Formats: sequence, structure tokens, C-alpha cells
Amino acid sequence: MKLLIAVLAGYLLGSIPPSFLAGKIVRNIDIRQYGSGNAGATNVLRVLGVKAGIAVFLADILKGVLAALIGRWMGGETGAALAGFAAIVGHNWPVFLNFRGGKGIATSFGVLLVLFPLISIILFVIGVIIIAVTRYVSLGSITAAILFPILLVMFGYDWKMVLFGVLVGGLALYRHRSNISRLIEGKENKLGERARVQ
Repeated sequence: MKLLIAVLAGYLLGSIPPSFLAGKIVRNIDIRQYGSGNAGATNVLRVLGVKAGIAVFLADILKGVLAALIGRWMGGETGAALAGFAAIVGHNWPVFLNFRGGKGIATSFGVLLVLFPLISIILFVIGVIIIAVTRYVSLGSITAAILFPILLVMFGYDWKMVLFGVLVGGLALYRHRSNISRLIEGKENKLGERARVQ
């Protein structure tokens, strides 16, 4: 029962939409109707500016951190993983926005900070380097998603956590499937460019 409550709490936390709220507060717009159409920090950065983008990025991370901590409090590491994953699902398909959310990278990072601090920092550094070199935010996210379960294996985590890594990474890749197609076609938006509506 505690695990079920933790999962529900994680999902509801994840469903809180900082990007949508930022759009309404800053310019009274639905952020999903501008830029790339994505309800995430990168689109907020492009449409509303750096300050709003950073604020949303940190808020999305905080959702993942809080969900994982609540899950840990209620059900140990298993509870943290389940509630954290539920928060990612909530961010991607939020009940408060008719299940049209973001791609879950910042929220995933927040969950990883609680469960795998060292691995989360490694992935963050790699992602930042890739973004800095290529200016493709999506490529940094995709690379981190692929590396996450690999690093779990390398660091000797058990099969349950590796499976968790596969699920989190796989979900991130699924949400980035259109980005992957545009990267292959050379049509992906670079950081600093005006986003095309997808």
C-alpha cells in the first residue's frame, strides 16, 4: 500500500507543469503552442528566455528529487525508483495538461541525483559537453539516455536497478524519437536557433 501511495504521489508531483506555469506567468501563453511545442525547459529557454528556462529546468529537477525522496521514505530504494519513475511518467503525460507534457530529462536527472549521485553527475557532464560542442540539446539527452543503463552495469548495480535504467533510458529515447529523426535528416534545432514548431 505504501508503494502504491508513493507511486501516486510521484506521478502527481511529476504532473505539475513548471513550463506551462512559466508561460502563463511571463507572457500569458500556452508554451505548447510556441517554439517546438514541447512543454519542457529547452522550449521555455527558446521562447521565454534564459531566466525562465533555468527556473523551469530547476523546478523539473526538483520534482524528480522530491518524488524519489518521498518514495525512499515510504519504501526504501525500491520505493524511490518506483516513485521516481512515476514522476517521469507524470512529467511526460501530466494529468493536469490533458497528458501532453515534456520529455522528462530534467525530472529524470532529479531522480538520478537521489538514487545514483555519481552516475547522475557523470551523465550531466557528458551531456553538457555534447551540447556545448554540437549545440544539440537533444543529442546530449539521447546520449545520456543510452549511457545510463550501461553505467549502471559498469558500476555493479543489480539487475533490478539495471532494468530501471533501461526503462528510464528507453522512455527518454521514445520521447526523443522525433528528435532522432531530425538529427538523422539534419533538421534538428540547435541551441540558440529559433525553434520550428513540430
